[in-house]
Amino acid sequence: MLGILYDIHGNLAALDAVLAEAGSAGVDEWLLGGDYCSFGPWPAETLERLQGLENTTWLRGNGERWLVDPPLDMPTEQSQFIFAALASTIAALPEGAVDELVGLPTLAERPEAFYCHGSPLSDVESFAPEPGDEDERLLAGVKEQQVVFGHSHLQFRRPGPNDTELVNPGSVGMPLDGDTRAAWATRDDDGELEFRRTAYNVRPAAEKMREYEWGERVAERLLNGRDLV
Repeated sequence: MLGILYDIHGNLAALDAVLAEAGSAGVDEWLLGGDYCSFGPWPAETLERLQGLENTTWLRGNGERWLVDPPLDMPTEQSQFIFAALASTIAALPEGAVDELVGLPTLAERPEAFYCHGSPLSDVESFAPEPGDEDERLLAGVKEQQVVFGHSHLQFRRPGPNDTELVNPGSVGMPLDGDTRAAWATRDDDGELEFRRTAYNVRPAAEKMREYEWGERVAERLLNGRDLV
């Protein structure tokens, strides 16, 4: 069984809960879809835990790319938040980890699905829960496949253009769909993908976030499962 984990964001408490459930479910292979450490309470510990998993396929998300190529076109307040969070992550990670994360592949085409972080086109442009005019552009030529992606932290699946199915397993460490439980997915040996939600104690993660000067926004996300504004 394949375990599909996206957008963990340094939330070791959520990851540990998911791994415990995955062990009971019989997961023996992993697809890791990016955004592993940044913007979260335990970046180094989360990376260490993921590196201990066997039989894994790793993809790079924008959270990894931004460690060396941060966005420069954000509004001032948002930019300050992003740069402070990235600096905290870089300072926490062991030597050589940033280079390893940045060097990860961005796409994985497997027999059962096409995997990416945001979309086949971009790690920061992603599909919405409802069909839109941008869907075909974001597919970047991918056709007749299930496309598995993350980035938006919203768990959903729907038909896409060109005989595709669009699947977002949601975020392990920072869901934004109003449900604070860790979101992920499994794929059975027969190829069927199943959404999962795993409860964990959110409050220690939120309290840890508040130790960072920039962490209040993330703490509120964890406690509410969404942005308040």
